[in-house]
Formats: sequence, structure tokens, C-alpha cells
Amino acid sequence: MVTIKSLTEIDAMKASGEILIEVLSILKDSIKAGITTIELDRIAEKHIRSRGAIPSFKGYKMEGAVDFPASICSSLNSEVVHGIPDSRELLNGDIISVDVGVFFNGFHTDAARTWGVGDISIEAQNIIDVARKSFFEGIKFAIQNKRIIDISGAIEDYVHNAGYSVVTDLTGHGIGRALHEDPAVPNFRSRHKGPRLRAGMALAIEPMINMGSSLVKTLENRWTVVTRDGGLSAHYENTIIVTENEPKIITLDGEI
Repeated sequence: MVTIKSLTEIDAMKASGEILIEVLSILKDSIKAGITTIELDRIAEKHIRSRGAIPSFKGYKMEGAVDFPASICSSLNSEVVHGIPDSRELLNGDIISVDVGVFFNGFHTDAARTWGVGDISIEAQNIIDVARKSFFEGIKFAIQNKRIIDISGAIEDYVHNAGYSVVTDLTGHGIGRALHEDPAVPNFRSRHKGPRLRAGMALAIEPMINMGSSLVKTLENRWTVVTRDGGLSAHYENTIIVTENEPKIITLDGEI
């Protein structure tokens, strides 16, 4: 069931989003060759908890997998999403997608960024840029009386026109008191138009795009999703609130 947030609930989500913005800023400044993904995880968790919030992802349950063991998802190069932080060091030329969730005042927010490590290739920078720009193309249609498919189609068209593929095994989602709520928000046109958008809906819109094939597979840890062809993947996500006019992005501040 799709829930419509009251003004009070939206204010609570904005407060959660402010903490998430802080975490993203700290992580962006921490991305450098030599740092490990588990160090990034510790940095994020320390700040989230210092603000009286809880990492949304830590302990998250999924059928058939162990509870997610970390506070962030850190996905390198050909990893699409749900990478588990570990002792791997970032290398110059890598790209890393960092996905973060914050639970505060009874509400979740969710956002992801893909960043380059040191000097990256033109191809790597391009896929990062296209993932980000496709999000903004999609949310042009995140207004009252449009449908989910309008967002999905705009993302798909932009990505395909730029020469990349959209991951079709994964989608964005509604968000609020639960991390994942209805409706699903695909980054591609599906057979279902999805519900008509209403002011007060909260959505986590998250294009996941690949340099080569759209096909993905899940590793033995049952969490980490990677491209089947080993090509680069990029991920960009924000939590938004649908309004009668343009949407409010509550996990974005400047260029973070």
C-alpha cells in the first residue's frame, strides 16, 4: 500500500535526510587511494550514530542471506549494488558506488553516489555523469498526477540515448517508516504503469546503469550484484517527496 506522508512526517524525513547529506559529504572527502571500504563503513556509522540516528542497512534482513553486516553498501567498478565493505583498498582509477540509509525520528532516507578514486578514465567519468543526469531527467515527471512509468521511461530514454544499459533486475522504491515501501520505481518501462503520483508520496529513485550489457548476477554472499560481462556500473539515488509542482529532494545539498 502506498502511504501519503503528512507535513509532520515529511519534516521528520527531512531531518533524516539532513544527516544523510552530512554522511555523504564526509564520505566524499574520505574517498582516496589506499582507504579500505570497511574504513569508509566505520566513518559513516560513527557519524550516523553521533547524530542520534541508526544506519538503516545494518542488520537488514533478506530471505536466503545473512543479515547485512555493514552500515553502507560499497560497490566497486563492476559491482552494481549491495557491495559489502571489507579490507579491500581503493586504487587510483577505481569507481565506487556508496549507498547509505539513515533511520531517524521514525523515518528512513536513502541515497547513493558513484565517485571516482584519483584519476579515472573518461569512460568511467562518463558513466558516473550519465547515471546522475538520468536521475534528474526522471524526476522532471515526479509530480502530482503523473505515473511511475513516466519517471521510469524518462530515465530509460536518457540512459539508452547516451549509449548505456539500464539494470532491469532492480528498482527504486517507496520509503518512509520502512526502508522499502510501495511502490516499486523501475528505471525502465514495464508492463505496469504504476500508481498515479500524489503529493506527499516519498520515493527513493535510483538509476543503476551499466557500460555494457544490462545483465547482472548475484555473488555467493547473496548480496553483491555485479555485471555479468565485467563492465563498469554506476548508481545514483536520492529520496524525494512528490509535491503538486517540482519534487523536493531531501538527500541532496549542492554537488554532494
